[in-house]
Amino acid sequence: MCTSHDHHQGEAAQAGAGRRGFLRATALLGAAATAAVALPAVAEAAERSSRRPDAESRRFTLVVMPDTQYLFDGPSIDPAPVEASLRYLLEHGKDENIVFLSHLGDLTQNGAEEEFAAISEAFELLDRRGVGYSVLAGNHDIKSSTDDQRGSTPYLDAFGPQRFRSKSTFGGASPDGYNTYHLFRAAGREWLVLALDWRLSAKGYAWVKDVLARHPRTPVILTTHELVVEDDQLSAYGGQLWDRLIEDHDQIFLTLNGHYWPAGRATRKNAAGNEVHLHLTNYQNRYFGGAAMIRLYHFDLDRNVIDVETVSPWILGRAAKGLNELERQEIELSGDADRFSVEIDFAERFSGFDAVPARPARPVSQMLIPGTVAYWRFESPVSGTVRDLSGRGNDLTVVSVGGDSLGWSPDHHPDQPGHGSLELQGFKSPLKGAYLRTVDGAPLNSATFEDGYTIEAFYRLPADWDPDHNAWSGIVSRTGTGGAAGKTADDPDEPLATLSLSDDREPQWAMRPLNQEGIATNWGQETPLETWWHLAVVNDGRHTTLYVEGCPVVRNPKAAAVGITSVGLPWLLGGYEYAGKIDQILHGRLGDVRIVERALPVTSFMNRPTDRRQDVRLAG
Repeated sequence: MCTSHDHHQGEAAQAGAGRRGFLRATALLGAAATAAVALPAVAEAAERSSRRPDAESRRFTLVVMPDTQYLFDGPSIDPAPVEASLRYLLEHGKDENIVFLSHLGDLTQNGAEEEFAAISEAFELLDRRGVGYSVLAGNHDIKSSTDDQRGSTPYLDAFGPQRFRSKSTFGGASPDGYNTYHLFRAAGREWLVLALDWRLSAKGYAWVKDVLARHPRTPVILTTHELVVEDDQLSAYGGQLWDRLIEDHDQIFLTLNGHYWPAGRATRKNAAGNEVHLHLTNYQNRYFGGAAMIRLYHFDLDRNVIDVETVSPWILGRAAKGLNELERQEIELSGDADRFSVEIDFAERFSGFDAVPARPARPVSQMLIPGTVAYWRFESPVSGTVRDLSGRGNDLTVVSVGGDSLGWSPDHHPDQPGHGSLELQGFKSPLKGAYLRTVDGAPLNSATFEDGYTIEAFYRLPADWDPDHNAWSGIVSRTGTGGAAGKTADDPDEPLATLSLSDDREPQWAMRPLNQEGIATNWGQETPLETWWHLAVVNDGRHTTLYVEGCPVVRNPKAAAVGITSVGLPWLLGGYEYAGKIDQILHGRLGDVRIVERALPVTSFMNRPTDRRQDVRLAG
């Protein structure tokens, strides 16, 4: 799958603009807003929200709502900010792929029946549309000196298990009703949210551990009212939760809590040596009791990141009528504690309890698609001849410079068909290393590809790659010079075709087409070290496009380029000639290489027939 950070940023900007446009248009006002004004917009939003979240998309959003207690405080009850935030979910459930909402407790100030009646009615906005959410009791929702064995309360009457049993996301509750767990599907797998009471009893701890034992492969987000007290510090009770529950359960990778302010974060390593991210979010001390501010946790499993932003839909909705000075400060929080990214290699982080099985090597026969003229893979050490697995006779021989030989490694691109790679140790001055060349008389040597071609290769550069000694080495190249072919425009000593790496590690396809004297060049972007990359050069008989990881590069020329000029000389893997002599040898690992005498769609590239990310989804 082609993923682009810039593309993601563009989508995020569009989503942000859409959010603001919606909120202004529907005028989600404060206490003065009337249901008559909002109902048409809400009905339209609710209708759109009937479409379920995309459970397969590797981008999804978890919404978090912290302490709303000052909005439900005796005679000072104002549900409008909470309703605005909940309407946000209804309107943007589709475009932001919102999968779940977690309230972090202290729904009310006094735990009174009338306060719970008001916030309960607000949450009916989600109930009517079947949107999954969880709530939990904070110290203001119940008697703070009690634990989850306290018995009946207005909180339990309003938000006990009976409220959630009809929801598809509801997993179950502890016998006392104060602890619940919820399951949602996203990124092709199951995720679990724990909603834990203000204080766990011994029975509560036993219940939670049983839930985790019954879902041993499921990543867990733990929500509770009190845990982190400030940056890098847990409260006394938070320390107890860590010691008795979180530390020994590797599934718990993220915790969310309110209660304290200002917002803060902590990171601790659990018993398995993995990081657990612990976040405090609470804005009740800010304007209008926090104005039902919500946190949006945007998970992106392709970029291995969670992007977090904090907004108040209620204040955004008031913007059309003009904001007061404090509202302007609170409309969207942008401080380091409120807008940030958390980098998580999800597959690695979850591997201790839900390892994704290694994908087996794909049979050679699957790679020999129609038009394949050469296919080489390196699944064992190389000595002597490397057979062309296409059966076309384009075998390779080893060429050594300075007595060097080719190494081998089991390392390979995760989407590579063959499991193994050549280890090349090229060095510029003095020139040394070893590379491969096609045998004399190989059909590939004279092929000109007038009807198009696709050249693919996997490569990885090591940490000690140095542009002074390793730049401009070829991954795949054709020998013979422009001068020898009678094409003297540009530099006549350059080879007829080369897929090389610049001093900035940019892949470059430079070649002389049949239809022009000069060199046609496609440029890619810098490719980082110690990372496997897949390259594909595709010519449809008229134009050439270079792809990096299945994504077209920006510097693909529009000029026509037909075929590849030949003077009947060999092709090289890992080597580059200048003026007819070997000039540079690759320093890095080289995986499978395939040449096809037609243009392939991206879906037929070697890294696509069975996508690793699809395997992850199926495994989940």
